[in-house]
Amino acid sequence: MISPALEQRQALGQFLTPSGIANFMASLFEQLPHEIRLLDPGAGAGALSAAFVQQLCRASVRPHSIAVTAYEVDSRLVPALEQTYADCELACLRAGISFSAEIFNRDFIESALHLFRGDLFSVAKKPFNAAILNPPYRKIQSVSAARLLLRSAEIETSNLYTGFLALAARLLSDDGELVAITPRSFCNGPYFRSFRQQFLSEMSLRRLHLFDSRSAAFRDDNVLQENVILHAVKSAVKPERVIVSASPGVPAGDFVERCRSYSEIVSPSDPEQFIHLVTDDRQEDARRSIHKLSTSLGQLGLEVSTGRVVEFRARDFLASNTSEDSFPLIYPRHFSEGFVRWPAEKNRKPDAIRDLEATQELLVRSGIYVLVKRFTSKEERRRVVASIYDPRRVPSARVGFENHLNYFHARGKGLSMKLAKGLAAFLNSTIVDCYFRQFNGHTQVNAADLRNLPYPTREQLDQLGSRIPEQFPQQTLLDELVTAVIS
Repeated sequence: MISPALEQRQALGQFLTPSGIANFMASLFEQLPHEIRLLDPGAGAGALSAAFVQQLCRASVRPHSIAVTAYEVDSRLVPALEQTYADCELACLRAGISFSAEIFNRDFIESALHLFRGDLFSVAKKPFNAAILNPPYRKIQSVSAARLLLRSAEIETSNLYTGFLALAARLLSDDGELVAITPRSFCNGPYFRSFRQQFLSEMSLRRLHLFDSRSAAFRDDNVLQENVILHAVKSAVKPERVIVSASPGVPAGDFVERCRSYSEIVSPSDPEQFIHLVTDDRQEDARRSIHKLSTSLGQLGLEVSTGRVVEFRARDFLASNTSEDSFPLIYPRHFSEGFVRWPAEKNRKPDAIRDLEATQELLVRSGIYVLVKRFTSKEERRRVVASIYDPRRVPSARVGFENHLNYFHARGKGLSMKLAKGLAAFLNSTIVDCYFRQFNGHTQVNAADLRNLPYPTREQLDQLGSRIPEQFPQQTLLDELVTAVIS
């Protein structure tokens, strides 16, 4: 059962940082000046600030002073935060470091806007040269106060955590360092495109650390979020190499580490600015194989769209089974061994949509389409799951695709069966799954992600499709067929 305190923190998007992770984050700072001005937005009880101070108190070369500015909107955490900073002051006194702390029990976003607009930065108030943060994770609606405040600063984002990151970066001085733990979701997808472009233009990535387990970072808070720890420096100059590491749980020396070229992490030719995170040999092999492919979806004459039928909006038009005045409605539950099986066996939910004037724009004319689930559960082996809609198996003049599906089409028309089989086999391969996970840290597969993939040529896809029988082969054989064709 969730405690009231945890329930309140989750409502605010707060997840307190475990000490092991806080210590690791504090260790990532590289070249701090003698006079440190640290920003800790969303400070909680002060675990990150405390770890930062402890790290410097133990250092062989210590700074002259540390001045912390902390923001915490939850007034219940302020007494604990005050005690943390009292302990920090005592530790610094023993280490010969001057320490001061300001605590603001107010919203960071609104306060930050005043700061970077120059309201509070003056001769006496200098920009921060370090920032450490575990920002709140919560979606913000397009008309919310937070969203409008961020938009006034030309920051367009749909989640509080990227809003915090963008503002913290703005508040840093040149060459200032930032270390943060956040969800991986900003690494790809259309919702965070604007944030990625803005953040990567002013910040230079130096270190990225992943967790093998979805629950490793915030086990005590029941969080199943894929997280990343990032270290970046405020500079337009990008380093030649970036360190990418991963650990099964709290980093404690038992993690793998690789040094990657910056262009392998963020391709300069990628307008989406996806962030690719390669941590082992298997992922490296997948990256090399996929990057040998140079055909875009447009060059194949194909497009990918999201299913038009949003169930809750179309509820009045749904039917339990097909009849003369309705058409099949395809859901992810109709996927079966590489093809769509409709209607679903032992299913009590509606799986047809009525043929009405109001539903015409929701329907697609019958044809062969490759469908991909937009959401996969953590139990599924693959992140990308594709299936073929074959009108021979589901006879109907028109069909509806539910909004939890993406579908590949030839500018509104169906595909040949040979091409559809080849495309579905490629998308269902382990190589694509492994490559996809390098930039996709959540269970959502956006149409933009699929558009951004490199594809085999039309000839290669047709060749692959000709080798797929009426029933898709098991994963091992399918992977062998895909590898043989694309290599």
